[in-house]
Amino acid sequence: MRQGRERRRAAPPPAEPDNYQFESLPAPLTADQAGKRGFSEVEALKHVVALTQLGPHPVGSDSLDVALKYVLAAAKEIKKTAHWEVGVEVDVFRAESGANRLVSGLFKGKTLVYSDLTHIILRIMPKYASEAADNAILVSSHIDTVFSTGGAGDCSSCVGVILELARGVSQWAHGFKNAVIFLLNTGEEEGLNGAHSFITQHPWSETIRLAVDLEAMGIGGKSGIFQAGPNSWAIENFASAAKYPSGNIIAQDLFLSGVIKSATDFQVYQEVSGLSGLDFAYTDNSAVYHTKGTYMVVYRQRLASTLHNSVMMQSLLIWATSLFMGGYPAVISLGLSCLSAFFMWFFSICFSLLVAFILPKISPSPVPFVAHPWVVIGLFAAPALVGALTGQHLGYVILKKYLSTVYSKRKQLSTAVQADLVKLEAERWLFKAGFVQWLILLVIGNYYKVGASYLAFFWLVPPAFAYGMLEATLTPARLPRPLKLATLLIGLALPIVISAGTFVRFAGTIIGMMVRFDRNPGGTPEWIGNAIISVFLAAVICLTLVYILSYIHLSGAKQMLVLATSVLFGISLLLVLSGTIPPYTEDTARAVNVVHVVETMAREGKQDPRSYISLFSTTPGKLTSEAEKIGEGFVCGRDKVVDFVSFEVKYGCWTDEDSKDGWSESDIPILHVDSDIKEDKRITEISIDTKTSIRWSLAINFEEIEDFILKGNSEELVPLGNKSSTDGWHIIQFSGGRQSPRKFELTFFWAKSDMHGEVEQEKAQRPLLKLRTDVDRVTPKVERVLEKLPAWCSLFGKSTSPHTLAFLSSLPVNF
Repeated sequence: MRQGRERRRAAPPPAEPDNYQFESLPAPLTADQAGKRGFSEVEALKHVVALTQLGPHPVGSDSLDVALKYVLAAAKEIKKTAHWEVGVEVDVFRAESGANRLVSGLFKGKTLVYSDLTHIILRIMPKYASEAADNAILVSSHIDTVFSTGGAGDCSSCVGVILELARGVSQWAHGFKNAVIFLLNTGEEEGLNGAHSFITQHPWSETIRLAVDLEAMGIGGKSGIFQAGPNSWAIENFASAAKYPSGNIIAQDLFLSGVIKSATDFQVYQEVSGLSGLDFAYTDNSAVYHTKGTYMVVYRQRLASTLHNSVMMQSLLIWATSLFMGGYPAVISLGLSCLSAFFMWFFSICFSLLVAFILPKISPSPVPFVAHPWVVIGLFAAPALVGALTGQHLGYVILKKYLSTVYSKRKQLSTAVQADLVKLEAERWLFKAGFVQWLILLVIGNYYKVGASYLAFFWLVPPAFAYGMLEATLTPARLPRPLKLATLLIGLALPIVISAGTFVRFAGTIIGMMVRFDRNPGGTPEWIGNAIISVFLAAVICLTLVYILSYIHLSGAKQMLVLATSVLFGISLLLVLSGTIPPYTEDTARAVNVVHVVETMAREGKQDPRSYISLFSTTPGKLTSEAEKIGEGFVCGRDKVVDFVSFEVKYGCWTDEDSKDGWSESDIPILHVDSDIKEDKRITEISIDTKTSIRWSLAINFEEIEDFILKGNSEELVPLGNKSSTDGWHIIQFSGGRQSPRKFELTFFWAKSDMHGEVEQEKAQRPLLKLRTDVDRVTPKVERVLEKLPAWCSLFGKSTSPHTLAFLSSLPVNF
């Protein structure tokens, strides 16, 4: 999906069914096939097409007004055609100004201020069950898009689902015991403001008992649960009722850990209102922003802890008994087998990381696998497998040498028999080393209550059961035998089935994230993205192949395996270096931003506006080829630094040719000090005029300022207290409709400074305020750049991204 060019495109055709997923999705139904009470994917897609044809419709745009009218008309049609015993209320809710201050996640240390937001809300419930109104289920998503895309995925698809779902519910809700509130909000893309304004201002919000949020983190695949709770009854009821349930606890673990830099309205419903619920999203091809599930396994934390504790205690008991009966040689053998596992991890990660470090230096792109994710198998998984085999072979040699010493004391055995027994014993100890590593992971996961610890449970129990049933003995007198193939098949079938899709899906998600990996462009080494995916693949290989690799040493297949993986690596590298496999395509494009910057920050005592075009990318790598293809005088380098307040471009491209057109000095925001009282408590009043901008970001130096009050058109928007900072800055992000205020008053309460000398001077070099005002306007120069933008590039928008015209201003500490 070419985000940068959707303004000039027609709506996308219906998507072809994916043929690479693990299983096919259910066939889409027409309106006739679904019936009045059913869900028609064809009808939902019609809404998606209609909204996408409007082009980008961010908050404050004319196109968003058109989108709201379309959704309102659809809502009224649902009310008109509803079952006669079902009540449908349609509310056009215009939220008052407000401030959204979240304490965790992506927006920690920020105040998100909004104004003039409009939402479309439907409440559907039985007409003759008045008690249903006091117990409502919320189903929520957002109409607005980022400024760079028509939002077919994020989240017109969700709007289409909700409208079709509401239509179906309106035909049979007369049998419901609860009301269903469908919220189609605006302002989500600017900081979850739509959900916050609804949940804090609308009277229906007090009746909500469960929140269901629909989101998108990709452009296809099965929509599954990636967050749930905190109460378990929501997920339990979903699992029992859904025909094709889909979800995985690992997604929630990753999302809550901060690995995935994103946020959804579900955070507001949980954090602000304390609601339990479900958060759905689909993630396939997340670079441009899997499977059908026929069942879902759900069990409570208490049961999980009981199972895990039982397995851990039994495992430790068996190991203790085995080591006690085996004596000193068994203890040493266990230690050496664990050393083998360590070598396996070490060499696997090192071999894979080596490629990650070298690839950016020899490849046209540091992440050449984004458009063709399968190539990471050859680039990183192949060397990781060779490294794992190398490490385990080294451990095998050491273990075999020790066991040779042990068996040499058995004089009744011939030298040839001793040699064979040593190999067999070493093989079995390497197999049992897999139990140890998964047991360690299970203990750690269970202690910290990590949901994903169920994987350790399944990778420990079935292989251990198969080994115990077919192989194990607690009598050291019995001689070892070759491991049975049945042990491998019985032990690994279940864990592979349970985890293979999860590992593949997670790898795809990581690769998709590479497109928008560098939040401060040029601020992270180019090899970091490669390192993440390489370490992940090495970990998967070491975790899942530890049992299989133990068979390799006696099979005689080591040389063939090393040769095959080396050839695979060579072919993959050749395809990348030759350009046969391009790093990006028109469908899976590199994320770039083209911004006309007008900078009025103080430079050498002058305040004359400085105008230039900035080209930068959140995708790792230089922009040399893009700049050459565009022309227009772009010069790239790390000296082209731009502080966009909410983030910083540390590598980019600039051109100031023909940059005087498309803006005027009347667009430049004004920062004015109205008063500065320096008494016991220094208080300063500053007025801000954002002129034409209704979207801006302001950074306040919290090394100087202790607290502040923000007013807009004399209305208090941000009161005193409850503010935090990140890296010494508190950031305000403002967005709203066309009727939003443009003039604001800031009252600063200064912190008492006890710094002196060089420290005080260093602090004074940081400005007191940094302001960026965004204008959704394409200047003539930017329009030419966008026309020449290579086919493998597309504009990328998010809550912190500047529009195509941005004004930068600042106020020094010593004003």
